[in-house]
Amino acid sequence: MTPLSYNTAMNFYQNLEEAIESDSIATKEKLTQQCLEYCSQNEFIAEPDVQAKTFTVPSYINKCKIVEPRALKTRKDFDTKEGLASLVHAIAHIEYSAIDLALDAVYRYRDMPQAYKIDWLEVAKDEIRHYLMLEELLLELGFVYGDFSVHSGLFDAAIQTAENHLDRMAIIPRYYEASGLDVTPQILKKLDNKKKLPFVKKFINILNIIYKEEIEHVYKGDYWFKVLCKLENKNIDIYFKILEKYKLMDKHRPHINANARKEAGFSCPEIRLLGNSECHE
Repeated sequence: MTPLSYNTAMNFYQNLEEAIESDSIATKEKLTQQCLEYCSQNEFIAEPDVQAKTFTVPSYINKCKIVEPRALKTRKDFDTKEGLASLVHAIAHIEYSAIDLALDAVYRYRDMPQAYKIDWLEVAKDEIRHYLMLEELLLELGFVYGDFSVHSGLFDAAIQTAENHLDRMAIIPRYYEASGLDVTPQILKKLDNKKKLPFVKKFINILNIIYKEEIEHVYKGDYWFKVLCKLENKNIDIYFKILEKYKLMDKHRPHINANARKEAGFSCPEIRLLGNSECHE
């Protein structure tokens, strides 16, 4: 493989910073691919003297109207294009947010090994592909990203955990992304009786792709959470203390998807503590 034109740590991290701040998916895609290729060729990437930037606003701030979660309209009517589009938009927003979070996991925690960097750059690449599939469907429905209000929950969680890598791995992949494994089957169930409609059928196909790949993403988060626990000489049970710290332990959770969570690295004792008492090893 021909070496890329940039070969310094500074350019690697500058490219990540630009990708995180850009509201252009094309730019994010191009820079993510460049960083992944560079990282794959370089086992050691020296840390630049400049510290990681603290991002004060999400990259979608000029695209979307940001509101409090309770201000978002409940999505119930999927029989109309607008109703379906509102749900597609909500999931597209999660995927868009997940792109920046995966890139930030590489950009911010710079002392991690090559395997860690590659894992999260690959996750970012997947999230970009997920977003593009949803954006295409959104356009077919007559809407664009930004036509519906969004909340900044994932961005806010990233800000709150920026100074604590263990907390980041616990909260983003092991809580929020893992929650997606619980919710997606419920969404698919609601859409099933409308699957003969072309737009709904396409949406179901996209959700199935995302669901399978998100298990792998949560697994990567689970793996690096456990690596960090070992490095910091902490028991993995600290996960629940972290959830309590961020006031997430008592939040309502839908049916916990034991099979998907086990595939993603969760143990049955953890799953039972999260609310599924029927988990069996």
